[in-house]
Parts: sequence; C-alpha cells; structure tokens
Amino acid sequence: MNIQNQTMPKVITVTSGKGGVGKTNISVNLACCLAKQGKRVILVDADLGLANVDVILGLTPQYTVYDLFRGKDLAEILFDTPYGFKILPASSGVSDMMSLETGQKLELLEAFDAFDETIDYLIVDTGAGIHDTVLYFNLAAQERLVVLTTEPTSLTDAYALIKVLKQRHGVSSFKILVNAASNETMAKEMFTRLYTACDHFLEGVSLDYLGYIPKDTAVRKAIMAQTPFCIGDPNSQAAKALEKISKTVQNWDSPDSVDGNIKFFWKKLLFRG
Repeated sequence: MNIQNQTMPKVITVTSGKGGVGKTNISVNLACCLAKQGKRVILVDADLGLANVDVILGLTPQYTVYDLFRGKDLAEILFDTPYGFKILPASSGVSDMMSLETGQKLELLEAFDAFDETIDYLIVDTGAGIHDTVLYFNLAAQERLVVLTTEPTSLTDAYALIKVLKQRHGVSSFKILVNAASNETMAKEMFTRLYTACDHFLEGVSLDYLGYIPKDTAVRKAIMAQTPFCIGDPNSQAAKALEKISKTVQNWDSPDSVDGNIKFFWKKLLFRG
C-alpha cells in the first residue's frame, strides 16, 4: 500500500488458543458489519493450509494465497464477497502452506507493497493454538482479539496463547471476546478468570473485555446456510451483539504513522522470522 495515503488501515488479528470457538465466524461477521457501516475491509484467511473463510461464506474463489507463490498477482487472488468486503483466501489441504518460509513472507510483503487500494481494516483470521505462523500474524498486528468460549479448555488454551506471546515476544495487550455464552454474567466470569490468571502469573499483561456473543440458534442456521449471521438474521441477539462490538472496534485509536499500514504489517511478519 502506498505509504503516502492519508488513511492508514487498522490491522486486527482474530485469534484463539484452541479450535472450535467460532473464531472464523467472528472474523467473517466482523468484516461484514464493518463493511455494512461503509468501511473498506480485507479479510485474510491466515489458517493457510486449512481454509475456512470461503467455506463459511459458501464461496469458491478461483485462486488462493498458494497461487501468490506460483506467480499470481495479489489483485487476481483477492476475492470480492457479496457482502462488501474482500477476502484473501487460504488453501485447503496444502501441507506446504502450514508454515511460512522467509522467502514466502518476502513475497507477501512485496505483493502488499505494490497493492495501492486504500482500505480501513485488515482483519486476519489466524489459525488456532501457538503454532509459529499463528504467532507471526499476532506479532505483526496492531490489535489482537482473542476469542474464547465458556468451556474450561478454551480458557486454558487462551491463557497459553497469551503466555507465549507475552513471555517469548513481549506482546502485552489483548482484547477478549467471549463467544456463545448463555448470558453476560457467565461471559464476564470467564473474562475475570482469565484476567486473574494473567494478573497472577504474567506481569504487565493488559486484557480489555470487548464483550460477548450470546448463544443463538441464528448462528447455527447461518453456518448451515453458509451466510453471515449478521446478514441471515440481522435482528438476532448474536447479530446485534456483534454490530455493537464492531462499533467499539471503530472507536479504537487509529494508526497515525507508517507503523499502521499493510506494508509495515508484512515487514514485521518477515523480519520476525
């Protein structure tokens, strides 16, 4: 992206310590809500070898990020969704994509460096866990949105991800979203347990409660229909909750320097490796 552009995009990872917490569904619907509000959004499916974003959306992109390393231009690979935002699709079942080599990071850097379309948000749907590629994307972002549920294993694994990012890489600030909670009391209880553990064992970690998405049958119906739930049932509890969260996201401090643009994002991704 041209660093002369006045509007610097906010780079956000949506991440988790374990799979099955609804992370990709949150990513897709957050992108959809921001686009509905007039924001220019690119959603990157960063679970590079196990594509999920296109499946949730019911889309069949012709190319994926794998094709970037086979000579395709980024503009050819980016796929316009019917919901007002673009996706950078991941490949599915391609073991070579599970880890990015330095040369591949360089190719990504060069591709985004040449990309001259102005956007407002780059949302990165990472893989789950503490794999190197998950850590790379989280290290490069400005904001890290950690998704967990009310299951004890989700809490334990979210703590493990935060611990690794803090102790090994000095990352100290995280936004916390509790998904599929029966009520706000239960969601805040999970946040408090995570906060207490981090406060006790990890010095200097800052956790910010972003909110919760209630357990809602509309979410399951939308997944089965391969449609964002904020589109399939915009009046559902889940859709209203995520719309509120998307407005909170827009109130986060905007980047005011080159550190906030896509070029810098990919440079950090490269040189961390």
